[in-house]
Amino acid sequence: MDRLRQVSLNLLFIAVVVFLVAGWWASRPAPLPTDAGLLVAPNGNLVEQRSAKSPISLIQGGEGIHQVLLRDVIDAIHAAATDPHIKALVVETDSMSGAGLSKLQEVAAAIAEFRKAGKKVYAWGKHYNQAQYYLAAHADEVFVNPDGYVLINGFGRFPTYFKGLFDQVGVKMQVFRVGTYKSFVEPYTRSDMSPEDREATKIYLDAAWQAYQAGIVAARPKAGAGFARYVSEAPELLAAAGGDAAKMALTAGFVDGIKTADEWREYLREKLGAGAEGKGYKHVDLGAYVDRLREEAPHPAAKVGVVVAQGSIVDGEQPAGVIGGDTVASLIRQAREDDAIKAVVLRVDSPGGSATASEVIRRELELTRQAGKTVVVSMGSVAASGGYWISMAADEVWASPTTITGSIGIFAMLPDLSGPMDKLGLTVDGIGTTPLSGGLDLRRPVDPQVANVLQQTIEYGYRRFLAVVGTARKMSPEAVDEVAQGRVWLGSQAKEKGLVDKLGGLDAALKSAAARAGLTDYDVVYVEKPMSPRDQLLARLLDNGDEPDGTQPRPSLVETTLARLRSELQALALWNDPGHMYLHCLCEAP
Repeated sequence: MDRLRQVSLNLLFIAVVVFLVAGWWASRPAPLPTDAGLLVAPNGNLVEQRSAKSPISLIQGGEGIHQVLLRDVIDAIHAAATDPHIKALVVETDSMSGAGLSKLQEVAAAIAEFRKAGKKVYAWGKHYNQAQYYLAAHADEVFVNPDGYVLINGFGRFPTYFKGLFDQVGVKMQVFRVGTYKSFVEPYTRSDMSPEDREATKIYLDAAWQAYQAGIVAARPKAGAGFARYVSEAPELLAAAGGDAAKMALTAGFVDGIKTADEWREYLREKLGAGAEGKGYKHVDLGAYVDRLREEAPHPAAKVGVVVAQGSIVDGEQPAGVIGGDTVASLIRQAREDDAIKAVVLRVDSPGGSATASEVIRRELELTRQAGKTVVVSMGSVAASGGYWISMAADEVWASPTTITGSIGIFAMLPDLSGPMDKLGLTVDGIGTTPLSGGLDLRRPVDPQVANVLQQTIEYGYRRFLAVVGTARKMSPEAVDEVAQGRVWLGSQAKEKGLVDKLGGLDAALKSAAARAGLTDYDVVYVEKPMSPRDQLLARLLDNGDEPDGTQPRPSLVETTLARLRSELQALALWNDPGHMYLHCLCEAP
């Protein structure tokens, strides 16, 4: 029996070793084919950081919008430009849900560098929306499905206004703010867009629209000549094409040809050769290519650390996709205390949020500079209000030309629920030791003394905002106030007004940070909160990947609209600033 026990344990040990070795061997990237295409087919939204998913998502079947890391797409294209195994880039945009214009511009710049290396780029789609076409337009050849279209509809901002709903249920929003253009509170206090918000919004949307057109014209001159007519006279052009939207796009020069999916695959087979076992065409998927890059990349001793700040800014510890003040501050502190990290780049993609949490993050960056480490801020699609505040402790601030930034202003907003409670027959009564006791009880109107304190605090907070920006940007508070008042600017406009230092994407900011730190040979590392075993398991189960799997149905217009309404109302649940003060712009990237 003892001998049988020993043999059994030895066999079990050998089986475990074989299993581990087999798993390691199977996980190794497959050899790259020669003269292959790199397939870039983003499945979901392009983001700076994947958001954590809750167990509820698993219970509901794991549905939702997938997310693709912007850095994975750009790094893969950059590497492929000099990779002798990669002959061409294949772009398919059908599964891409959305991306801000600044992110699209960064990917387009990487595609342009790929083409400069003398390699071809081919794009195809069943149809193209505005964001999808921006990427496709930067290809050498663009094709669309016979039943497809190229939909260019311009930029717009149409918030939902809840005042009518609140009036019906008796809820009153008590607002304290500074900034003529600080429009965050308006959807809860008005039934329409204010003249000030309309003025500011038109200026930055017009500038973004011009930037979009310029990108298309530069990449595709034959489409640029009739771009304005294609948008403004769409009904007439479609009628001339006999109602055939694909033909309309072809005639206008937006695409080079019309191909069905099988014709597209056969075309790629002719260009790149047959795939393994004669199936399909010779290519490597983006995900597999990125895995290989990460595995084979050299790791110099010196490092530039990147901390991502994406989402609304909220007090305390928060999961990925939401900027927890304590969470991000901890990551910055971790980078500061790591001797191998010589410079820190904060990648900001946030419309703002809690004033308290914003200051916690800004202060941690300030301490990092005081410790002698270079700090550079790289603004993504949005870095406004609180997102701008946390950027004010950097040696240098970079923004994309179409980054939404500025919105220097502050507000507090508290709902008065006494109206609906009265309709339900509920009353509140009691006694406190001071006039301020229960002054912030949402079941009653805000006490006048508390209201006075809040307004004074908000006004002080605005003066502090001006001072923080003035010190960082070497401007007087009066000069800052002229471009503040809650007004939103594009990155190109912010550069003219002295609110940012340079224009460029993350790659340019990383190179600048390395140069400031005196680095020539360095590695870029992302300083992130490690995932718990539970989150790792959920990530695998929910398959939040970057490759199209054909199982994710495109949401209907009704689903999209309802999801937007739900999101706008749920955003209020994130308001947890202990001082009830917020730096938020209620702005979206065009």
